Amino acid sequence: MKKYRFEMVLFATVLLLGGCGSSPAPTEGEIPDSGPGGEWSQWRGPNRDGHSPTTGLPRRWGPGEPRQLWRRPLGEGFSGIAIAGGRLFTQFSKGQDEFLVALDARDGSETWRFAMGKTLIDGNGNGPRATPTVEDGVVYALGSLGKLVAVAAEDGRPIWQLDLAEAPLWGYCSSPLVEGGRLIVNGRLGGDAAVLAVDKAGGERAWVAGEGHPGFSSPVAVKIGARRQILSFIAAGLVGLAADSGEELWRLPWTTSYRVNAADPIFLPPDRIFLSSGYGEGAALVRVRPRGEGFGVEEIWRNAGMRNHFNSSVVVGEYLYGFDNATLKCLAIATGETRWAKRGLGKGSLIAADGKLIVLGGKGVLALVEATPEEYRELANVQALEGKCWTSPTLAGRWLYLRNHEEIVCLTLEAGEASGG
Repeated sequence: MKKYRFEMVLFATVLLLGGCGSSPAPTEGEIPDSGPGGEWSQWRGPNRDGHSPTTGLPRRWGPGEPRQLWRRPLGEGFSGIAIAGGRLFTQFSKGQDEFLVALDARDGSETWRFAMGKTLIDGNGNGPRATPTVEDGVVYALGSLGKLVAVAAEDGRPIWQLDLAEAPLWGYCSSPLVEGGRLIVNGRLGGDAAVLAVDKAGGERAWVAGEGHPGFSSPVAVKIGARRQILSFIAAGLVGLAADSGEELWRLPWTTSYRVNAADPIFLPPDRIFLSSGYGEGAALVRVRPRGEGFGVEEIWRNAGMRNHFNSSVVVGEYLYGFDNATLKCLAIATGETRWAKRGLGKGSLIAADGKLIVLGGKGVLALVEATPEEYRELANVQALEGKCWTSPTLAGRWLYLRNHEEIVCLTLEAGEASGG
């Protein structure tokens, strides 16, 4: 039981994921233009799937690469990093208090900060877990204890605030989703609902749905058949909700020990969904199709080959790459067969770009890996950070932003003479 308790706390500190250069930050004239021009305006990137549109990345790193542009202490937390309009948006805590902050993407200098109230205090890592979302000049953020806010991206001016019901034991972790005129989170205002939609302009409640505990994942918007749907992996399982009304269209029961349904569902158009959780549960591929006036769910396969504890997997082609607890794996989507497995990186995270995987190990090793099912093919690696590195990377243009529990570093993936780019 003590082991399970430790893993419970370990998971809770994360929630969705240096030796790389000691030179000072370059002057403005030395900074490549491709960095601030890139966008990563929400959790898991432009399409909320862990993919970056960046191309032309180097196939290896030479001495001193990837080059460090800047590094700065921040504060405690596991909130991811959103990039929009040349600014970086994330959340952190200092002491008992929590903040949403805007930094200049070019040098890491603080532009403004917004007080989010009290923060979660946890034995294995204090502070916020969710990643801000930026749209049309507004930043939406959910604090660890349930403060849901909309503030102006320019100056941090508050637009509206909403206090959610009492936070789960290990805090709120859902990164806000903008869908049409609504903002959607796995969270609750009260009662037994696990998913909440509010008007993004004013914060008024639009709908609530899903029974029970909200779980720890983030919602995803998809279209199946003719219906726009919200996929929410709540504690009771995966639900498909009508985006306009919150009506439950279908449900796949899926319970994990300690309610730890944390990794996001991955949609594979036109009708397949991959989901995974830890604590021995494993993964499944299901198909959701219109059936009569509703929808039916068919399980294609289910096995224990991929147990995403907290960070989500990514899909490249017909293969899925992710952390099966502390082992990085490649699975065939069609069958669930494991193609390769790589130990030694710890419970890390990864994103995909330009046919490559950018992998951040749990203790700060940054690896560039070819996205191929043939074998684990590492192109380069470097010790980018120290300590707990459970926050997923952000790639905007060719600027890569990484975070451990208390520090942020910005690296450039520009191809140098030794990089073979």
